[in-house]
Amino acid sequence: MKILFVQPRQQRGVGFRRLSVVEPLAVETVAACLEKEHEVRILDFFTIPELRALLESFKPDLCGISCGFTIDVYKVLAIAKEIRSSLPKAKVMVGGHHATMKFQDFYHDSVDYVVVGEGEETAPDLAACLDRGGDPREVLGLVLNLSEEQHFTGSRPAVRDLDSMPFPARHLTQRHRKDYYLTFWKPLASLETARGCPYRCNYCSVWKFYQGRCSTRSPEWTLEALKRINEHYIMFTDDNFLLDIPRAKRIAALIKESGIKKAYFFQARSDTIVKNPEVMKEWRQVGLENIFIGFEAIDDDALASLNKKNAVENNEAALQISNALGIGVTASFIVDPQYGAAEFEKLRRYVRRLKDNFRHLIPSFSVLTPLPGTDLAHQIGDRITTTNYELFDLLHSVLPTNLSLPDFYKEFASCFAEGYTPSRVLKEGVLPLLTNLLGRKFTPRHLGRIIDAVKMLTDHRWYMVDHGEKHTEFASPS
Repeated sequence: MKILFVQPRQQRGVGFRRLSVVEPLAVETVAACLEKEHEVRILDFFTIPELRALLESFKPDLCGISCGFTIDVYKVLAIAKEIRSSLPKAKVMVGGHHATMKFQDFYHDSVDYVVVGEGEETAPDLAACLDRGGDPREVLGLVLNLSEEQHFTGSRPAVRDLDSMPFPARHLTQRHRKDYYLTFWKPLASLETARGCPYRCNYCSVWKFYQGRCSTRSPEWTLEALKRINEHYIMFTDDNFLLDIPRAKRIAALIKESGIKKAYFFQARSDTIVKNPEVMKEWRQVGLENIFIGFEAIDDDALASLNKKNAVENNEAALQISNALGIGVTASFIVDPQYGAAEFEKLRRYVRRLKDNFRHLIPSFSVLTPLPGTDLAHQIGDRITTTNYELFDLLHSVLPTNLSLPDFYKEFASCFAEGYTPSRVLKEGVLPLLTNLLGRKFTPRHLGRIIDAVKMLTDHRWYMVDHGEKHTEFASPS
């Protein structure tokens, strides 16, 4: 069977979509599970004519479209329609985080199946079933779009043995390896070593996607995966890389023993860092340069309202530990749509104080958003003011705001101005910028995208532009 995976890319919108473009790791992982039995391709960074041309030349029997984020829904449906129009006999499946959390969004004539949950076992089972002319109703983990209704075939148990899966099929995205980046980190590779999170933050649905379970890959698997990656910059996609401290230490020890020289970025909780400062030192020694910490709020009551199960003092202590080691911290804060001018100023003053005391800090901000599948959506979903999924990007408010929308975005943009001025971004990125320029891996076009992102994030007028009509058309990468 011929199978084509398609990765949608957003070209519109404010800031974040220009600050980073990461490889479609989930698609590469599922594709790797299909390669032994099927001919598989991945299409990334494309226009309508390019999609049509590949459909005509490759003639896939099954097409999979990734919908990891809510903002991708319209793009995914547009791709599905194009596939159905160009190749009516091909079967179309949609998978990913949003597809799992709200499969009802894909009850459409152009979509045949929705993969619910992890796809590494479901997709091969579906392909084998279609190959032998079987009944897809027998494949667990699927929603079938029937003429009369959607039919769920039943839950598939979470993947337990992650080491048993093949390494991601990175060769299928070879032509685009140079295009993946995280701000000044380019070229960038992504690596997943664990799934799930034991915490239950109400704004997050990761723990629901993985059925409340956590699973990890072994340190030995992780080392072998790193050996197979050519890129210097590595972003671990684990939602909580320090989920298992002994494992994290063992991975660092193996990297040190192997002599691998790369730069690393991962996500971690501040309370874990405070309890285990030695693991940060060990990782710094093998190349850890930056971590992402969800600070979320500047007082403990606000953290409690998010069910974060953490404290502000841990955030600051983790920042101090990291900065003392020379590890940069991207600290994320959640802005409540009910903030008034006083609350915004209090947040800016707090961030300003942190910046004055800690050199290696880049603050980041998002708007409290009840994403599909989260507890927050169940609690306050009836207050959502728009059905436009393109606004569910964590940079727009989909809930009533205390201030007028223009004033809310003016205050919100001013928070980014505290840490995202073009001069500060360039200053923080001088070393990787020079390294990439000398290695001919960095281009003026790339730099332009980052500068444009900063300008957008710090200019409130850009936020209002996106409150217009929905956009579903394709666009080539800008």
